[in-house]
Amino acid sequence: MRGRSCSFPGPPVTATSFDFIYNADMRRMNRWGALLFGLMFCAAGSFAQPSSQGAAASPQNTAQKGMALAQGGHCAEALPLLKKSIRQLTDKELQKRAGLTGLTCAMTHNLSSEALPFLEVLMREFPRDPEVLYAATHAYNDLSFRTSQQLMREAPFSYQIHELNAEALEVQGKWAEAAAEYHKILDINPMLPGIHARLGRVLLTGQPTPEAVAQAKKCFEDELAIDPNNAAAEYVLGELANQDGDLPTAILHYKRAVRIDAGFGEAHLGLGTALVASKQFAEAIPSLETYVKFAPDSPTGHYELALAYAGVGRKEEANREAALQRETAKNLEQIKRRVAEGLEQQKPPQ
Repeated sequence: MRGRSCSFPGPPVTATSFDFIYNADMRRMNRWGALLFGLMFCAAGSFAQPSSQGAAASPQNTAQKGMALAQGGHCAEALPLLKKSIRQLTDKELQKRAGLTGLTCAMTHNLSSEALPFLEVLMREFPRDPEVLYAATHAYNDLSFRTSQQLMREAPFSYQIHELNAEALEVQGKWAEAAAEYHKILDINPMLPGIHARLGRVLLTGQPTPEAVAQAKKCFEDELAIDPNNAAAEYVLGELANQDGDLPTAILHYKRAVRIDAGFGEAHLGLGTALVASKQFAEAIPSLETYVKFAPDSPTGHYELALAYAGVGRKEEANREAALQRETAKNLEQIKRRVAEGLEQQKPPQ
């Protein structure tokens, strides 16, 4: 089933994994300590200290002073200087080192709010830098861990604890246990937006039985009774109706989904595909044109749009989309082959 997904820097860290996380605390601190040492070593060899009082107030020298303080173990004094200068630096290498140093100082001293400005600048200015991405991955995971600890302390009996547990169980592929956690949330408050839909999603995961599919459908209908503007619930109901061959119902749900969220690409594809299958070619074209703008590398989108154009006699556009379908399908196969080759190369020797 096509659908949206949410990406996080790492799997949710929740109450169910606290035993493991507590045992990992020392390793976490050692990791940040090692990173800080490495950054300070680079900084010491790469940047000179300010040589005059007149230059002392420049962003470059403020950053260098902050990095020197951090190297000496004075992170509390270093952080304000690094935070002040990082947005004003024009030297990209210095900006990156200052950002990584500030991030590491904040994380090693458990100052979560101080880490966020450094993450913001680093991810905006160096979105493809592997060193930045590596540090950010660990920072976001650690921030997740610390926040979940705080939730456990402040509200140990809240429904949010069950929600975190359910998310962790989903990551582990324990679908029945995750469903049980969502049922507990609904026992606490059956009118919470989003929970019926999450339960329905879990029920549809893997190889669902007809009974599970029927339960999931009821979940998404219950979700819409609580939140009529849930585009994802409308979309899934459209998919289920489509799979059952009920194209009129599928079209109805897809139309509601794109009306709620005009940027929901997969719903546009579902609507266009269902309209093509119903021989409503002219009506299918706008949704399929919208989808290929969102996903120009999708062979499916170009294929369905070619069928729609052909259905209304627009042969030139149909031929163009058919050519794009062949090209994108070929590119997709090449990507799959490269991924498979890369995975094969990573296998340990026998």
